[in-house]
Amino acid sequence: MEIFELEQILHTLAEPSYCAFSGRLLPPEAAQRLLGVRLPHLRKIARELAREDWRTFLRGCPDDYFEETMLQGMVIGCAKAEPQETLAYVQNFVPKINNWSVCDSFCAGLRVARRAPEPVWRFLQPYLADEREYFARFGLVMLLAHFADTDHAQAALQRIDRMTSRAYYAQMAAAWAVSVYYVHCPEITTAYLHSSRLDAFTYRKALQKITESNRVPQAQREAIRAGLRSSAQFHL
Repeated sequence: MEIFELEQILHTLAEPSYCAFSGRLLPPEAAQRLLGVRLPHLRKIARELAREDWRTFLRGCPDDYFEETMLQGMVIGCAKAEPQETLAYVQNFVPKINNWSVCDSFCAGLRVARRAPEPVWRFLQPYLADEREYFARFGLVMLLAHFADTDHAQAALQRIDRMTSRAYYAQMAAAWAVSVYYVHCPEITTAYLHSSRLDAFTYRKALQKITESNRVPQAQREAIRAGLRSSAQFHL
């Protein structure tokens, strides 16, 4: 598919009302490039592109529109390639991430994490220690999307505890990750919360997300509110 053909398709699928709604949820820079194409349409296009000459697409696709950047990430996620090649494309794509939406959709679709979990785990470590907002968020969302299990929980929570980024979307991703680990590994995560060195904002957001999650039984939510109240004082 040629780029001009792709852009014609995107303009045809664009919905002004959806663009207005979604644009309010994005940073201004991303919202200005938004056409308003819904994610299911983009995923379908990405699958089609991944069956074609996807490497040529990735080399030539511009970032004129939000949806073009989103499609690049989706194609990387679903294209068939060896893990080493996929991770090279991931490395080149991460600097393009400048909003939570592209970041989170990209992470969710990276199938390489299921095919080659340990190489991906090693690949993520520098991102988790990065101070840049979306580099750190990428690493954190990858943890919660693909490594929220007992085999990785202890190490993942330790890495979250040592994160250096104090940017808003990185902190929110850290809080989100802690809440997801609580859902899947409650005992490990509860022990971590009692000794956590997270900054006050991230810690409180993590507790809030746990107690608001419908995936956490009511009794556990009440226990979190009661049992960690004294621990939370250290993060105020």
